[in-house]
Amino acid sequence: MLKINVLGSGSSGNCALVRSGNSSVLIDVGLSAKKVCARLEAIDFDPIGLTGILLTHEHGDHVRGLDVFCKMADIPVYCNALTRESLQQGLRHPKQWRIAQAGSRFLVGDIEVSAFSVIHDAVDPMGYVLSDGESKLGVVSDIGHVTDGVRAHLTGVDTLFVEANYDLVLLQNETKRPWSTKQRIASRHGHLSNEQTAELVVECASAGLHNVVLGHLSQDCNSPEVAVETIKRHLSDKGYHGVKVHCAGAEGLEDTLAVAAAPRRPSTASVRQELALWVQAELF
Repeated sequence: MLKINVLGSGSSGNCALVRSGNSSVLIDVGLSAKKVCARLEAIDFDPIGLTGILLTHEHGDHVRGLDVFCKMADIPVYCNALTRESLQQGLRHPKQWRIAQAGSRFLVGDIEVSAFSVIHDAVDPMGYVLSDGESKLGVVSDIGHVTDGVRAHLTGVDTLFVEANYDLVLLQNETKRPWSTKQRIASRHGHLSNEQTAELVVECASAGLHNVVLGHLSQDCNSPEVAVETIKRHLSDKGYHGVKVHCAGAEGLEDTLAVAAAPRRPSTASVRQELALWVQAELF
């Protein structure tokens, strides 16, 4: 079963570790290499054992530590051609580039990865679905609008790691940002609001979602309490009470999260009921 450790999420840096069996993947390296190594060490994981790195896009809060980190550990880096091109001039050390275009499926060790396009103000941003045959994890970082293609790829994931960047009222009332910046944030090429994220989560819940991890929260225009309450309210209004809502901040998630719910053992009553139905069917 896949497991995820969010090492950091937000404008200060984004990075997550996904593991299954002997395979492991870092999604983005937006923290400094020193911080990534320290946070991996805190969960007893040796970065030398990484199978690969997936990049969502080229913005600094997603790739800040990539160059130094890959100098310390020579690990294959998966991204599309435009993202690689936009990064190469600023990198000092060679990389094991692996080109993965949107729409492609590929293996990173034993983890199958499906890449898909998302809308954001980057050269060619992507989201990912990771699967090990037992569980599926959807990862959507910076995204301004949820397309039908995004919905199709995320249908059936067990856990969704998605941004909930801002609360619309808090964004409108925030005084530090000019109006043009607020417009960019709320545009189709900007970020998702709590309400937009909630709509996506509800759609995924209808297809069996177990967990949602909210990330990339704005420090000024959102809060964990507001974001979580919004998601839970939308889920409750639609009758979905079994989805667990987590929130990852600059320090990440405290615990390792299993992507799928643990299989439940049937109760004695349910076994007896199934046996009685089977006997009835045999007799009649």
